[in-house]
Amino acid sequence: MIRTRALVAAALAAILSGTAALAEEHGSLPPREKWTFSGVFGTFDQAQLQRGFQVYREVCSNCHSMNYVRFRNLAEEGGPDFSESQVKALAASYKVKDGPNDQGEMFERPGRPADKLPAPFPNEQAAAVANGGKAPPDLSLMAKARTFGRGGLWFLIDWLPFVGYTEQGPDYVHALLNGYEETPPQGFQLPEGGHYNKYFPGNIIAMPKPLSDGQVSYPKGADGQPVAPETVDQYSRDVTAFLMWTAEPHFIARKELGLRAILFLIVLSGLLYYVKKKIWADVGGETHGLQPELHKTS
Repeated sequence: MIRTRALVAAALAAILSGTAALAEEHGSLPPREKWTFSGVFGTFDQAQLQRGFQVYREVCSNCHSMNYVRFRNLAEEGGPDFSESQVKALAASYKVKDGPNDQGEMFERPGRPADKLPAPFPNEQAAAVANGGKAPPDLSLMAKARTFGRGGLWFLIDWLPFVGYTEQGPDYVHALLNGYEETPPQGFQLPEGGHYNKYFPGNIIAMPKPLSDGQVSYPKGADGQPVAPETVDQYSRDVTAFLMWTAEPHFIARKELGLRAILFLIVLSGLLYYVKKKIWADVGGETHGLQPELHKTS
């Protein structure tokens, strides 16, 4: 008993020390959030994805591109579920550079559903010049590209099937958008042009705080009130869910396929076990029937 307690205490110490070291190196660890898409049976909230797209369009798209998303993707099953007419109208509201035409010149035309979401800058160099020397990253895969480890022995739990922790990316993005502080801790040297964010590695981020309360006006419900709170926390939660969808647009279909495969394997295992029992039951009977004769012969 004493040895068991000592092992448990050592494991907890390893987890805590690893977590503390990671937090010191990469900033505070993002808190674990609840998402509709978490877990085996999780799914996207289509209304939330539509609000998230609105936040991206009105705020994030001023600096960040989304090169792997096309307008028509917004109408695909499992996503924001915009209608085809909405997608056509949305695409037509943008001007897209195309060409060359018959005269060899580039021209602008209204967007089409097959077009990519237009980038805010013509190229990466222009984006870098407009943003202090570094181009803002593309957001298409951000929810999967930005992740973190919890340190210590947490990896033993995080990789467990069905109960493992797989939402590090969304948790990080949500925490980052809520992690800005106007006044850094005492003694912290903040360089010119930098902003303090307690969840960003090194705590110094070039991007100014992008969201503020009341910045985006959500659609009104039947009672005349916004369908969701117009707060930084809600904005960041909605746009994070949207970014998770852009990173894995077939996320729900993949889960459904995985569940079908698991159910198939369970049924197959039961059938194989039954067949095995049926076959070897006869073989076992024949073996037992020969034992007396073998005994007499010997």
